[in-house]
Amino acid sequence: MTEHYNLLDTPWLPVRLANGEVREMGLLEVFREAERISALAETEPPSLIAQYRLLLAITHRALLLEYGAWKDSGRLRWFREGLPIDVVERYLERWRERFWLFHPQYPFMQVAALASAAETCDKQKPWAQISLASANGNTPVVFDHSYDLAPSAVSADRALCALLGFLQFTPGGLVKTVRDSDKAGALANTAAVVPLADSLAKTLCLALHPASGEAAFDLPAWEREALTIPQLAADPILASGPNDRYTRQSRAVLLLPEEEGCVRWIRFAAGQALADDVRAPDPMASYRPGANNSMVRLSFGEGRVFWRDLPSLLPDSAAAGSKRAAVLDWASNLRSIGADAPSSMLLVAGLASDQAKLLRWRSETVVLPAALLDSEGCANELRRCIRESEDLYGELRKIAVAMLAEALPDPASKDTWARARTSFDNGPAAATYFALLERSLPSLMALIGGDSLEMLDEAEAFWRSRLLAALEVAWQGVREGLGLSVAALRAEAKVRPRYLALLRRYRSERTSSTPFAEEQRA
Repeated sequence: MTEHYNLLDTPWLPVRLANGEVREMGLLEVFREAERISALAETEPPSLIAQYRLLLAITHRALLLEYGAWKDSGRLRWFREGLPIDVVERYLERWRERFWLFHPQYPFMQVAALASAAETCDKQKPWAQISLASANGNTPVVFDHSYDLAPSAVSADRALCALLGFLQFTPGGLVKTVRDSDKAGALANTAAVVPLADSLAKTLCLALHPASGEAAFDLPAWEREALTIPQLAADPILASGPNDRYTRQSRAVLLLPEEEGCVRWIRFAAGQALADDVRAPDPMASYRPGANNSMVRLSFGEGRVFWRDLPSLLPDSAAAGSKRAAVLDWASNLRSIGADAPSSMLLVAGLASDQAKLLRWRSETVVLPAALLDSEGCANELRRCIRESEDLYGELRKIAVAMLAEALPDPASKDTWARARTSFDNGPAAATYFALLERSLPSLMALIGGDSLEMLDEAEAFWRSRLLAALEVAWQGVREGLGLSVAALRAEAKVRPRYLALLRRYRSERTSSTPFAEEQRA
């Protein structure tokens, strides 16, 4: 065992203090300083989410073992007065032996059996196998341009952070060791959400999952026996709860330390696969409408600004349009009984993938008036405004595609219309339109989250004016891109009445009150 690397003491977790300073801390110091830490400072989105999940699992187990099942009133007390750090410290010290990164039997979040198993004992892979930012095998280059036969060594800190993110976000696909293929990690292709407060301690309280009777059986990885090769080869199993999900070893990994604790090579195999459970979705995953009345996980789409998917994070009791992450409901419950939070900050981060192909990762911080996350009426009003922006863009697209098709040879052909749609979708119209609206979104949300009916009517008029402004700028961009040829001028003249009719319709509708405002008046 490399005696110098225990996660409780060794500084490895990047945090940002209230004064803006960024430091690395061991787990014990993180909890001791939780009131002074504003947030985690990890820069890679998958690892950032995984680190919050690790801290939540530790907090949940420590409090559960000390207090048993608790109510939201207890969680509110910890939010206001601070977490019982002595309880968390005792829990971590109890399991200290399981937090050695290079332990011969219980290496943290790794599988020691890979060192002696026939399938893996003489096989090594570069550490980039677990780095979602690196090229390995036939995956595309993301940031790191090292190659498999001569991988660069990295610090144990970096290897550990990469491992945590990889276990949560790894896509499914071929593994070829122990099993031919493996299921994806718990958060694969997910834009995971975490409600944030002004300190790490309060963030952990906001996002803390309930402690029910079944929670006693929901063990994190370090409280379980070491995984064996037969377990890795077995069928996928359901998660016992959030702690299991937050720490599931979706792939079997063993870091191979070199001098001074650096890591260049690893052993790698299929992990303990997570079975799908539609009755218990991941607490940090939200769902939006998909094709054929299905619900799909919220992820990051290419070229799609995230605010267009905000409805997926808002309360919706009818569940007709979306289903938000359970962690947001837990935060709302805490605010409803007295947690002081006039506005709410959300971390939305993750990795988009297509089967085994990694596409993009993103991390966004969204600030919303608390009313939008806690009041279904306010949420529905914002949902209606965003839907209106989508509908108007859809109308713009129809008219613009018709104009582009008319400017091309054989405008009646299906192929011509397909070319016109492709041309429009690849153009700047969507980016221009939604970027202009995004600038006005904070003002809109402030008006909707206000405490008067007049502000709701003002929100309606304001948003309509911004929709019209964005529409006109986007249309002008499409028109200028068409050029000044005779065919272009004829095409514009043919569809222009439709465009003007659209403008008139939206202008005439500005005088009406919002449905929510009318409901409140009644």
